[in-house]
Amino acid sequence: MDGKVISKDKAVESVKVTLDVDEIPRQWYNIVPDLPEKLPPALHPGTKEPLKPSEWEPLFPKGLIEQEYSTERFIDIPDEVREALARYGRPSPLYRASRLEKALKTPARIYYKREDLSPAGSHKPNTAIAQAYYNFVEGIDHLTTETGAGQWGSALSAATAYFGMKCTIFMVRSSYDQKPYRKYFMKLFGADVSPSPSDKTQFGRKMLAADPNCNGSLGIAISEAIEVAVSTPNTKYSLGSVLNHVMLHQTVIGQEVRAQLQKIDETPDKMIACVGGGSNFAGFTFPIIYDKQKGKNDTQFIAVEPDVVPSLTGINNGASRYDYDFGDTAGMTPLLKMYTLGHDFMPDPIHAGGLRYHGMSPIVSLLYKTGVINAEAIPQDETFVAGQLFTRTEGVIPAPESCHAIASTIRHALECKKTGKEEVIVFNLSGHGLLDLQNYATMLGF
Repeated sequence: MDGKVISKDKAVESVKVTLDVDEIPRQWYNIVPDLPEKLPPALHPGTKEPLKPSEWEPLFPKGLIEQEYSTERFIDIPDEVREALARYGRPSPLYRASRLEKALKTPARIYYKREDLSPAGSHKPNTAIAQAYYNFVEGIDHLTTETGAGQWGSALSAATAYFGMKCTIFMVRSSYDQKPYRKYFMKLFGADVSPSPSDKTQFGRKMLAADPNCNGSLGIAISEAIEVAVSTPNTKYSLGSVLNHVMLHQTVIGQEVRAQLQKIDETPDKMIACVGGGSNFAGFTFPIIYDKQKGKNDTQFIAVEPDVVPSLTGINNGASRYDYDFGDTAGMTPLLKMYTLGHDFMPDPIHAGGLRYHGMSPIVSLLYKTGVINAEAIPQDETFVAGQLFTRTEGVIPAPESCHAIASTIRHALECKKTGKEEVIVFNLSGHGLLDLQNYATMLGF
């Protein structure tokens, strides 16, 4: 059935839509020139003045800084990056969740983009490869980073190994303890992995002195990674979400989705993805948002977050605010205008470690502020029940993060059941849960 038009009146057991390797996008889509308002600039943490491109250089290579500031709508993807993306599983397939539809008895047609099939098990290689490449061509031989659930750390460890670079990773301590096989994955690729807060940095030691049992947070891990980056020769920092260039790299996802939906003559009514810092949601939706601006669809875009880390939806009850804030706990990063729970926010140790971040991408934040996208918050119990149903119907074990998108999809599909409306719902399966089985066991009582 690959690539064939499927009649909407015909009962279809399943459909898998694939693309050829030569259909991997040749350009990234930059949404910045198409935003409804001008994106507020990053501010210097000391002077509070707009940050100059050169002031990012202690952290990032010039190639990525250029992308961070770019207002070009399309940016060419280097051939070396496209080759690496092909080796790491691009293009990824789009599936119809027909068995889930039957279980729900819904008239909705549900599709999911399989970003779980990369060697790292998530969408994260899309930017890890690009970031490692731009550092490599500028002669950098060592990258530092943080990781929550371990998906980003896994991706960057693999990408740095691909380019023959060193990698130092600070993994949020609660995830380090919950997900031991993620750290083994990273170490297998040669990365140095430490639980955060750690005793390897000044800030980590400060946090441990205040609370020896600190579960950690992405904000703390970012502070540690930056501290090592700025104090180690020939070393840069790498971020897996939030910043503009990361959103840019992920748009290969949405461009592929567009081409796949065109092959089966479908237009999405709703596109759904989980959000922590915003990267998989951005990559999945931004190209379709561009199409909507040109009148090609009337799609709703739904960002789904944990109800205990409500950086977007928390604005409704005062838990979050739209304001300038640091991206890390120590206050070492530039100030970004975003929806934030506060850089000192200490999240509950929920199992969706990749969503335990206090702030949201400035671009995603602006789209939410201006009503271009919507947001939902879902409790952890509901997400794991949704993940179990998806596993038993579609045969794929989703990551706890992705279970948020699945839970939202199920909510909307059941609403279609009530109303009889035949909506097309497409969600991003951002990662697999094969290294999260203990979390399923804990939540589902196995």
